[in-house]
Amino acid sequence: MKHSPVDLDRLFHPLRVAVIGASETEGHPATGSWRRVRDWAGRMGAEAVPVNPKRSTVDGVDAFAAIGDVPGEIDVAVILIGDVATALEQVARSDAKFAIVFAAGFAETGDEGVERQAELESLIRDSGLRVLGPNTNMNLFETFREDLGGPAIALITQSGHQGRPVFQGQELGIRFSHWAPTGNEMDLDAADFVSYFAEQPATGAIAAYLEGFRDGPAFLRAAAAAAERSVPIVAVKVGRTEMGKSWAQSHTGHLAGTDAVTEAAFRQFGIARVDGLDELLDTSMLLARAQAPTADGVCVYSISGGTSAHMADLLTGAGINIPELSPTTQEALRQWIPDYLRTDNPVDSGGAPVGDERGRRILDALLADPAIGVLVVPIAGVFPPLSDRLVADLIAVAETTDKPVCVIWGSPAATEDAYRTHLLGSDVPVFRTSANCVTALRSYFDHHRFLARGQVEGPPSRDSAPVPGPTLNEVESKQLLEAYGVTVTRDVLAQDVATAVAAATEIGMPVVMKAASAQIAHKSDHGLVRIGIQDSSSVAATFRQFVDVVASVPSAELDGVLVAEQVIGGVETVVGLTDDEVFGPVVMFGMGGTAVEVYRDVSFRIPPFDRDEAHRMVRELRGSVLLTGHRGAPPTDLEAIVDVIMAVQRIAQDGEIIELDVNPLLALPDRAVALDAMARRAAPPGGQR
Repeated sequence: MKHSPVDLDRLFHPLRVAVIGASETEGHPATGSWRRVRDWAGRMGAEAVPVNPKRSTVDGVDAFAAIGDVPGEIDVAVILIGDVATALEQVARSDAKFAIVFAAGFAETGDEGVERQAELESLIRDSGLRVLGPNTNMNLFETFREDLGGPAIALITQSGHQGRPVFQGQELGIRFSHWAPTGNEMDLDAADFVSYFAEQPATGAIAAYLEGFRDGPAFLRAAAAAAERSVPIVAVKVGRTEMGKSWAQSHTGHLAGTDAVTEAAFRQFGIARVDGLDELLDTSMLLARAQAPTADGVCVYSISGGTSAHMADLLTGAGINIPELSPTTQEALRQWIPDYLRTDNPVDSGGAPVGDERGRRILDALLADPAIGVLVVPIAGVFPPLSDRLVADLIAVAETTDKPVCVIWGSPAATEDAYRTHLLGSDVPVFRTSANCVTALRSYFDHHRFLARGQVEGPPSRDSAPVPGPTLNEVESKQLLEAYGVTVTRDVLAQDVATAVAAATEIGMPVVMKAASAQIAHKSDHGLVRIGIQDSSSVAATFRQFVDVVASVPSAELDGVLVAEQVIGGVETVVGLTDDEVFGPVVMFGMGGTAVEVYRDVSFRIPPFDRDEAHRMVRELRGSVLLTGHRGAPPTDLEAIVDVIMAVQRIAQDGEIIELDVNPLLALPDRAVALDAMARRAAPPGGQR
């Protein structure tokens, strides 16, 4: 699927907007929509033109019977009528730059809706018209507050209603610059808007609510471009569960994709994934406002030891560093904090010092510590007038430093002047829950560690998914691996008992014997793998048993019996390749063996990626400790493992193989050996599935 770049300036900053179906009939939905666009255009300094064949004027504005009758250029055509196909065809002939289609009843409704949406796509295919929707809404025409300063959040939502609680962050003093409600993404999609928003000087962060991807590789390329400009992306992605996937499909007609792959893709491309809309707002706010950390340490400061300890627990549990403050800092703190309270981190003032000049001095000392990059101040409950003084000091000290000063306001009422007027009127990152603060900080540190690694390259585009072709047997699969430099076992494919016995003698017993059949992917499930075969009579008996077993498996053909060297010791891992329905080729690494699907301790990456990323794949595994030496076992050769991962990536990039399973890949102290493998080719162009 090709994804051409688009300049969205005229969509967000049009000079003329034509509204097809504009009405002045009170109570009619089109009346409210027309007036909303008209008022928005007035604020933007644009002209709104009503199009309605039944009226000469609409709300006193001259109307035209058809969009083709409107003189001059049109930047945006808003289609409010039900006959979308006719209107869209006319808009395409009018040389308008953009069309917005609000009507529902397309791909989100099932097969018939998919066909109707395909008809719309065909109407614009050879035109220069770009379309937002269908099944979108009026969110692009929202009122954006102009009295808020600082970097802004640009919002992308595939469901307009899901974006509303995020956009209402304006009421908390959080600045927004754009809202793109993408709907079914027949044409314009999240990737287009990520690319555009990342180029806007005002953008501090991009917040997205996603249900699927029209073009997964294009979205990742857009994310890579945003990363190059140091613009963070925070996203809610529906589809973690089977229920979530089913709703995503029925709501906007998207393929939800494999969630494990989505999770890995987001991690690889530096996209902060959150679960809740409140987390989406809070995390985007912090990433938009906060400068890069000068250190990875967080200091927790409170008037209560219990509050400080609780917050430190939450941060530590999330993998966030809570370092001990330097002796110099602790010595300074002892001037203002009693001896019986902690000053090492977390810091407990006991309350009284925040009511006078000691409070500000404590804050200055904490922020001066070189190990501290962020100060977190949980205020579990208000305690005026001391809490008022604390808030004033926090706002004042935040203006003197680039280190984020994060405040958690725990009052259930949240009606206090210190919160509503002072904190929300400042640039201090303010949270209502400890959990959201922790989520945001973890994303903050992850984002800047990601940027420090350097530029990431997005995957190439492709016109369509490959069609699966023939499956290779183990011998052919191992020959493929050898061609790419992967070490495999010494094997002989025997067609008869005599050859099998001779091969076992030459290799040296004990040996492993396996049936080779392209139709049987998991040989051990059928008892077609035997290890530790010690003598010629056992080799002969095993050969005959395999012949009988394969004959009993429907549609299976025996290509021969593989006699292989037996390699002992090491750690069983798995390396694989699959073609994800959303993102294309995906490389997998994990802890292997027969229980790989039980433990599911695997990681994924989307080509292209470098060796450092392959090492991160390995380190992500819960079982990675087994590879580095556990309970006296020797460490495995991690570089050899990475060599295999990179070889599988090259196989993926060459495009001939679309499925590969190397299981187990035995990790040893001096090498990594493929003990078993199965590969599947892509069908040639025009080939059948």
